[in-house]
Amino acid sequence: MRNRNLWLALIGLLAVLALWVDFTETRIEIGFLGLQREIRTVLGLDLQGGIQILLEADVPPNQPVDRGNLEDTRRIIENRVNALGVSEPVVQIAGTRRIVVELPGVTNLEQAVNTIKQTGLLEFVDAGATPIPEGTTIRTSLDLPITGTAPVTATPSLAPTPSLTGTAEVTGTAPLSPTEPVYRTIMTGRNLRSARPQLDEFRQPEVAFTLDAEGTRLFAEYTSRNVGRYLCIVLDKKVISCPVIQEPITQGQGVIRMGSGSTLADAEALAVTLRYGALPVPLKIVDTRNIGPTLGQESIRRSLIAGIIGFSTVALFMILYYRVPGVLAVLALSLYTALVFAIFKLLPVTLTLPGIAGFVLSIGMAVDANILIFERLKEELRAGRDLSMAIDYGFERAWPSIRDSNISTLITCAILYIFGLNFGASMVRGFALTLAIGVAASLFTGIWVTRAFLHALLDRLRPGVHRGWFGL
Repeated sequence: MRNRNLWLALIGLLAVLALWVDFTETRIEIGFLGLQREIRTVLGLDLQGGIQILLEADVPPNQPVDRGNLEDTRRIIENRVNALGVSEPVVQIAGTRRIVVELPGVTNLEQAVNTIKQTGLLEFVDAGATPIPEGTTIRTSLDLPITGTAPVTATPSLAPTPSLTGTAEVTGTAPLSPTEPVYRTIMTGRNLRSARPQLDEFRQPEVAFTLDAEGTRLFAEYTSRNVGRYLCIVLDKKVISCPVIQEPITQGQGVIRMGSGSTLADAEALAVTLRYGALPVPLKIVDTRNIGPTLGQESIRRSLIAGIIGFSTVALFMILYYRVPGVLAVLALSLYTALVFAIFKLLPVTLTLPGIAGFVLSIGMAVDANILIFERLKEELRAGRDLSMAIDYGFERAWPSIRDSNISTLITCAILYIFGLNFGASMVRGFALTLAIGVAASLFTGIWVTRAFLHALLDRLRPGVHRGWFGL
C-alpha cells in the first residue's frame, strides 16, 4: 500500500510539472548542472511561416553536376543553417542540380542567404608592407594555373607582385594584367579546425579560430619570419581584415577581427561558414519565397479540432464500454497528452503538420494497452478471482502483446527516421519522432499509471456486487 501511495504521489508530481511546462513559455537555468533550456513550442515552416529558397548549381547548363558533390553541398548547407539556430530546416535535393531550403521562423533573409550560398574559401594572404583595405576583392595565387610546387613557408615578396616566389611556374593561356597584383596565399581554410564568434575586450565582434597540426606549423613559421608585415584574411577573394603581425603566433590560435559596423550575428555567420567548409558545388539563387503564417494558423486550428475530436471519441468509447476502468484510462490518457506535449517543448521537437498527425495518431494508439489489459481483467473476474489479483493478472498476461506491438511500432519509427535523415525528408522524420515519443510515453501511462489508478480506487470493491462498473 505504501508503494502504491508513493506511485500516486510521483504521478501527481509528474502531472503538475507537465502542466506547468505545457502552459509556460520561459527560459530555465539550473546552475549546478550548467543546464539552460528555453521552454517554448517550436513550429515548422508550414505552421509558423518562414523562407523558402531554391538554389541551383552555378555551372554551365551543359556541364553535369556530380551527385555526390551535390549531396555533400546539401549536407554542408544543412549544417550551416542548424548552427544558425534554425529549427527543423528542410534541405533536400530537387532534380539533378537544384537544392530546396526551407527555414521556418527566419526573419533575416539576407543573413540566411549569405550564409547558405557562401562558398567559404578562406585564405591567409601575404600583403607585404602595405595593408589592403577591408572589402577589397583581390586575386591570389590560388587563381593561377600552377605546375610544380610552391612551398608556402618560403619568404614572401616584400610587395604584391604578379608572380609567385618559390619554384612555381605560371602557365596558361590567360595572361595577367601587369597592373593587377596577385597576392601570395600562405595557407587556406582546410587547416582550420574550429571557429567560434566572440567579443573582444572592446565589445567588438571577432571570430576565434584554431588550426590543426599542419596549420599550426605553417602559421608559426610564417609569422616568425614576418613580424611587422601585414597578413590579410580573405574570404572568397574579399578581404575581411588585414592585421599586422605583432609577434610570432606559434600556438595555432588566432582571431579574425570583423570590419567596422559588423555585429555579433555577422561574426556568427562567418564562423559557421568557416566551420563547415567550402561548398563543393557553387550555387546561385533561383527563387526566394516568404511564407506567411496565415495558412499555418488555420492548420493549427484544424489540427486542434481534429485532436479534440479524436480524444473525445476515444474517451467516450472507453467510458461506455469499460465503465469505471475506462474512466481511469481516460485520466491516464489526459496525463499522457500533457506529458507528451511537455516533452515536445523540453527537447524541443519541431511541430509540423505531419508531426501533429503523428501525435494525434499516438493518442489513439495510447489506449491499445488499456484495451488489452481491461479485456484480460474482465476474463480474470469472470473466472472468479478477487479484484486486486485480477488487476495484477490482467497486466501480467497482457504485457507480452503490449510489448511486442509497441516494439514493432518503434522499429517502424526508426526506419522512417533513418529514411528522412538520409534523403532530406524532414517531414517524415518529424512524423517518426513524434510517433516514437508518443509510443514510449503510452507505455508509461498505459502500464504504470493506469495500474496505480486501478489499485488505488478498486482494491476495496467487490466486483460481484458492482459487475456493471466493469462492463460485465
